[in-house]
Amino acid sequence: MDTIYSKERKKINALINVFFVKAKVIDYFNIFSKITFPRFWNSILLGLSYYFSKLTRKAIHRGMPLSISIEPTTFCNLQCPECPSGQRQFTRPTGNLGLSFYKKIIDQLHKKLMYLIVYFQGEPYLNKDFFGFIKYASSRKIYTATSTNAHFLDDENSRLTVESGLDRLIISLDGINQEMYERYRKGGDYEKVIIGIENIIGWKKKLKSAKPYVIIQFLVFRHNEDKINEIKRIGKELGANEVQIKTAQFYNFKKGNPLIPKNEKYSRYRKMPDGTFEIKGKLPNNCQRMWKSCVISWDGLVVPCCFDKDATHLMGDLKTELFENIWKNEKYNHFRTQILKNRKKINICRNCTEV
Repeated sequence: MDTIYSKERKKINALINVFFVKAKVIDYFNIFSKITFPRFWNSILLGLSYYFSKLTRKAIHRGMPLSISIEPTTFCNLQCPECPSGQRQFTRPTGNLGLSFYKKIIDQLHKKLMYLIVYFQGEPYLNKDFFGFIKYASSRKIYTATSTNAHFLDDENSRLTVESGLDRLIISLDGINQEMYERYRKGGDYEKVIIGIENIIGWKKKLKSAKPYVIIQFLVFRHNEDKINEIKRIGKELGANEVQIKTAQFYNFKKGNPLIPKNEKYSRYRKMPDGTFEIKGKLPNNCQRMWKSCVISWDGLVVPCCFDKDATHLMGDLKTELFENIWKNEKYNHFRTQILKNRKKINICRNCTEV
């Protein structure tokens, strides 16, 4: 039998859900507004290519990417323990993406590209050209998104963010107080993140803008897994459009990690009878990302997806090659064929939840 407290909690959760759903509908309309005939036809070609590739187990590929991630920088102000950027552990070159090089990339892709993530590793706001990246893509009617730790969302940068035309802003907030937050976000300032969120919401209201769609992303760890309802409440109070609960990726998970949640509902991994851990997903021999998207590093290296953080599976280099030639080259199609035949053999796939 429900107690008065649990009934009230259900009512509050229901109101929060309604609040977030309404905002999400507006965002969907914004995404659909970017559709043009070339982009629509491209998505059909990609879908058919992927379907027939799964059916025949041969890498059949038509079309150009529907979505890409471009890396503004590899540098970050935090030292998160499971992040190569935070731990300064890259073996590839580090640096910042230049605006002129970025424009050359967008010029090659914009007619069929619909969704652009201006983020891979690092903190995007550390690149002085960040707002230029967003404005240029927006002028090409591409949906733009980025992810930030929000430490640079002062009043001025928040105004510039809204004015840039950014469509989606993901803000990492993995705690409900400083002590909980800095357990993972090493060197982070919880209050600065809260102020940053308030600044963005404030400028959206001042400029009467529905954009960016603000997502508070909550990575679930052992020390915060019992605060899911609390972060949803905080998100609503701050005026965020959505609170996204996300499982965390760990690089060395087989022997366990003190950050892995006890509740498997919030974990990518399950504990085995012998005390070791394994990923919960079945890892089927297919992956639509290989047909529809890719990642471009700050210096123009094209890699298959965001799990290849050190560019170990290099498909090509935009400093010397055109994107379309890389996207359709023999090396890329060989990689897609490997995915279809035995995905578990590919190292970056073994810790992936994509199905």
